[in-house]
Amino acid sequence: MRPTDLTSILRPEARGAPESGIVEVFDYGRNRPGLIPLWVGEGDLPTPPFIADAAARSLADGETFYTYQRGVPELRAALSAYHQRTFGGVFSDERFYVTGGGMQAIQIAVRMVAGTGDEVLVPSPAWPNITAAVGVAGAVPVAVPMTFGNAGWSLDLDRLFDAATERTSAIFVNSPSNPTGWTATRAELEAIRAFAAQRGLWIIADEVYGRFFYEGARAASFYDFADRDERILFVNTFSKNYAMTGWRIGWISAPVELGQTIENLIQYSTSGVAAFMQRGATAALNDGDDFIATQVERAREGRRIACSGLAATGRVRLTEPAGAFYLYFAIDGEADSRAAALRMVDEANVGVAPGTAFGDGSGFMRLCFARGAAQIQEATDRMVEWLGRR
Repeated sequence: MRPTDLTSILRPEARGAPESGIVEVFDYGRNRPGLIPLWVGEGDLPTPPFIADAAARSLADGETFYTYQRGVPELRAALSAYHQRTFGGVFSDERFYVTGGGMQAIQIAVRMVAGTGDEVLVPSPAWPNITAAVGVAGAVPVAVPMTFGNAGWSLDLDRLFDAATERTSAIFVNSPSNPTGWTATRAELEAIRAFAAQRGLWIIADEVYGRFFYEGARAASFYDFADRDERILFVNTFSKNYAMTGWRIGWISAPVELGQTIENLIQYSTSGVAAFMQRGATAALNDGDDFIATQVERAREGRRIACSGLAATGRVRLTEPAGAFYLYFAIDGEADSRAAALRMVDEANVGVAPGTAFGDGSGFMRLCFARGAAQIQEATDRMVEWLGRR
């Protein structure tokens, strides 16, 4: 009897989950001596001691038992205070729900508003985990292409709205954007909100990079004008602002009436986030504003170095991104970004992510400039030298 191909009898949603094109290049060059890794979305700073020490104290105090599914009260209060400082207005502690990273926040948000037969609009290029989360939920991600011009990346709102059908249930808005750095204006966010309200659609707002904005204190947000009980689910993470990528802790901000549903989905996936991690996250929110400012200034300098160095070659198409900490660039004559990224590992000892990982076949690549200036300068010098040999 011929053995059964086990993958063929899995659920199609699981079988169809794509391999990450970012991880492919990461794994290809992971152990190269001296390689400068700019392929994933994290900087080179470890979590600062004031955060790690709070977690260590919690462990020493024996906080290793089950805890609140929605998050410990102190962390939810700190989230409320952080949002009030950052956006103004009043935020109830009850609208915040602690998750196992921003990725779990996205999965829960998607599962609440989209499933089999539904469509979710996603401006593209987009972080691949977004579209994958929609697909795993049984829904269909509908990519709405953004365009690249002299002013950088832009989203045609008419094109976005025209993509909506009777099957559309949600619009995913990542601003500032990974990978392009596109950052919506307040007017654009207001237009998206008005369209979603008219059509009865949900908005999933990924504002993870909202503090990494180079034209003001922060990027425009749906919080600036939306009522607290609207159909907007905010997903966020501690990873970027506080150098906590490996901690896997994030949050959802949502209307209070959704609380029991969100708690249930947390219960039946992870049963909550470890208490000691939440103590570290609480310290991050309460005492981390200066660290965020340091992170943003390091990224600003990294952006300057990478953009000016690569632009000077005359072979690279790019514009300075307004937000996030990625440079999305294309090399003239290199149409296959995956192949180019693999060669860059071999020939320049620099790791970048190919645009194909973001659903983009136009030859763009993404590098993360949230690192020390010396390292970004060295990586840029290597890429410039590599381009000179081609």
